Amino acid sequence: MTLAPAPSACPKTPRDHGGGLDAAVARWGGARDAWLDLSTGINPVTFPIQKLTAADWACLPDAAAQDRLTQAARTFWNVPASAEVLAAPGASALIAQMPVLASAGRVDIPAPTYNEHAAAFRAHGWQITDQAPSARVLVHPNNPDGRLWSAEDITAPLTIIDESFCDVTPEASMIELAARDGVVVLKSFGKFWGLAGMRLGFAVAQPATIARLRDMIGPWAVSGPALRIGAVALEDHDWAAATRDRLAQDAARLDALIDAPVVGGTSLFRLYDVGDAKSWQDRLATHHVWSRIFPYSSRWVRLGLPGTSAQWDHLERALAAPRSDTHA
Repeated sequence: MTLAPAPSACPKTPRDHGGGLDAAVARWGGARDAWLDLSTGINPVTFPIQKLTAADWACLPDAAAQDRLTQAARTFWNVPASAEVLAAPGASALIAQMPVLASAGRVDIPAPTYNEHAAAFRAHGWQITDQAPSARVLVHPNNPDGRLWSAEDITAPLTIIDESFCDVTPEASMIELAARDGVVVLKSFGKFWGLAGMRLGFAVAQPATIARLRDMIGPWAVSGPALRIGAVALEDHDWAAATRDRLAQDAARLDALIDAPVVGGTSLFRLYDVGDAKSWQDRLATHHVWSRIFPYSSRWVRLGLPGTSAQWDHLERALAAPRSDTHA
């Protein structure tokens, strides 16, 4: 018997994200490793990965490894005693489950913002609106403009606070609100620690909510290598402090290079009003620098940070090149 695809499984236009370097290489040429990809907000100087054991790969993750990661997360983020922490294979895996925490209704997702939240809620039959919502999603700091929210913005029975980029500004975290009924705080590991390929994220909420999410994602959701690397990284508070300082310096350096107003961002990515975003992206791409533009703005370009001296030099050469080099 052949089953008909569900409506949500029908082919759709791919959602807008950073990355897509292969397509840029196909259009503008050059070797992939000769490109500078600034289209994402991922820390380009990654946390140093320690040696893994054979058991990390060969054995199903045991309780001790999971407990160590959870405790490291509790300490690093100052999780309230009455809230629990759940590790998952990336924040995206948790975002996809958020709509199931309540009956489908109306959800307010202030735009522009990270588009996977709206996609997840729509897939579960929710209506995206700011009129009398029963759920609200706050990306804090917001992507791409860096907007910060506050406790006064928690105005719906179910509120998702996505703090994927908040590790650069821990003083702004609303983690204490995870103790409230109906509040879920999401954390991403890949961005601040620069290990997006490891796929590790966290949900922090009241025990009953975490128990539901744990059932949804199933056992052994986080790999043995991710458990070990994540725990060691979260325990290294000195590395985190030094990284925040470096990112702040590099963000200021980037602002000084770009001849356009800064309209927002964080120290992991900067948002500029360049007037003609597509022209800017094309101009940089001819010199093998990939940037991020948005379907809802013809003026905004978002840039991540170079990570090495050679990459900074690459960007400076691209910015200094004559505009006449740009081609469609």
